Amino acid sequence: MSALAFLRAVLRLAAARLGPAPLRVRVQTGDARAGARMLSVPAEVTGILLDVEGTTTPIAFVKDTLFTYVKENVKEYLRTHWAEEECQQDVALLRKQAEEDAQLDGVVLIPGGSGEEADGHERMIQAVVDNVYWQMALDRKTTALKQIQGHMWRAAFANGCVKSEFFEDVVPAIRKWREAGMKVYIYSSGSVEAQKLLFGYSTEGDILTLVDGHFDTKIGSKVESESYKKIATSIGCSTNNILFLTDIPREAHAAEEADVHVAVVVRPGNAGLTDDEKSYYSLIDSFSQLVLPAST
Repeated sequence: MSALAFLRAVLRLAAARLGPAPLRVRVQTGDARAGARMLSVPAEVTGILLDVEGTTTPIAFVKDTLFTYVKENVKEYLRTHWAEEECQQDVALLRKQAEEDAQLDGVVLIPGGSGEEADGHERMIQAVVDNVYWQMALDRKTTALKQIQGHMWRAAFANGCVKSEFFEDVVPAIRKWREAGMKVYIYSSGSVEAQKLLFGYSTEGDILTLVDGHFDTKIGSKVESESYKKIATSIGCSTNNILFLTDIPREAHAAEEADVHVAVVVRPGNAGLTDDEKSYYSLIDSFSQLVLPAST
């Protein structure tokens, strides 16, 4: 553990025992929302890393629109695309994941074989459907699940069935950050392909050009500090050059352990925070509350 990570651990313990730790905030006149608490971004930060669900995008959109689309259409999608190589790769990855999950309660295994006979074909498709339902019911973040979801959403976005939604402060803030020279990256449990769909087919139009890079769970779990170190290496900077915005305290904790700066985003529909979490973390409810360094 680095000296900075150790210091943060000590501060967290102190916050729990002694009361609220001071937030790095200041009130700035002229903010669009009177009395808003402003968070000063540390001078060494050159890139902002964004979570998606509950941070840039309402959880309701993800759960009620994207997830519902998958549940309602996965069987027909498999029937339509079953013979395609991409679909078979998705099934193979789900099968492998199911084998790794064999000891978990309720897991649905996916049989192997070609599934060329009519009965076998339908049984295999149903097993894949049931496995997807099982994983989604547990809100799992496996690469296998996210991959097939991403491929289904690609079709939905491309044919106009779905357009992604962002909180109203997100796109203006990202434009402002980029104009100031700040790099912007996405780190989500959703696949990189799904991320690009969200930013490419939105109610704001195609805003993919506002994002400098994308990361998903292929680089590592969002609750493991090593993932953030790998992201910094991929970007080509130190971990303390990154500010990570997320609504999940466990992710914020993992990022801090890697010496990444963090702020927890409070949005409508997000899970509530404990008193200790509210005391310890810097909190924002709008990206407009971030005050960039004088020069980036």
